[in-house]
Amino acid sequence: MSERFFVDQPIHGDTAALIGDEARHLTAVMRCQVGDEVLLFDGSGAEFAATITSIAKHSVQLSINERCEVSRELPFPLTLAVALPKGDRQKWLVEKITELGVTRLVPIVTEHGVAQPVESALERLRRGVLEASKQCGRNRLLEIAEPQEATDLFASLATAAVRLIAHPTGRPLAEFFSPPPPSGIIAAIGPEGGFTDAEVAAALANGWQPVSLGSRILRVETAAIAIAAWASCQEGTNQV
Repeated sequence: MSERFFVDQPIHGDTAALIGDEARHLTAVMRCQVGDEVLLFDGSGAEFAATITSIAKHSVQLSINERCEVSRELPFPLTLAVALPKGDRQKWLVEKITELGVTRLVPIVTEHGVAQPVESALERLRRGVLEASKQCGRNRLLEIAEPQEATDLFASLATAAVRLIAHPTGRPLAEFFSPPPPSGIIAAIGPEGGFTDAEVAAALANGWQPVSLGSRILRVETAAIAIAAWASCQEGTNQV
């Protein structure tokens, strides 16, 4: 029962159905048959041991054998607000921060940004979240939020407990919150051209704390993963 499949409707009762890409993956790729056992999850935090009962052209019916509440989430919420990089680097970023337990990704629009977070791009990222969740065992999906202007984000989250903005003049990341507080962390990562002075000023005026990720210039996705990995390692329960 190592293969996991996502059911896009909440699972209630003793049956479930796979349709679309998940049904095709089960039948055409994994070559599963009636009577095989698989694991299902629906994003609620639970996972379900299930047996295939019938296979049709576009759907698969299953009976639920057992429901287990299995949390593989961080013990605190972690939000990354990121000026998305270009192309396939977006997918790679989402894959890795999903594996590291990030709770929410907010695409931000900045003066120096190079990629616009249009709806088609966000849908591709949500598909990437699903694939990464199936692989890493998460039973809750990383949320891809609606895009926000960076300055609006800094103002709207003024009351959040811990707000970090990646900036070369900040304190080293290792000096912050070990372990992180239960109220969680929100970290903002700008584009490769950096946040503008006005954007940084808006963050500082609203209580965001600048944090340095070292003396080297990092790509956007590297910076995001560095922060996510630091936070994830506070938990100390990751497996390879």
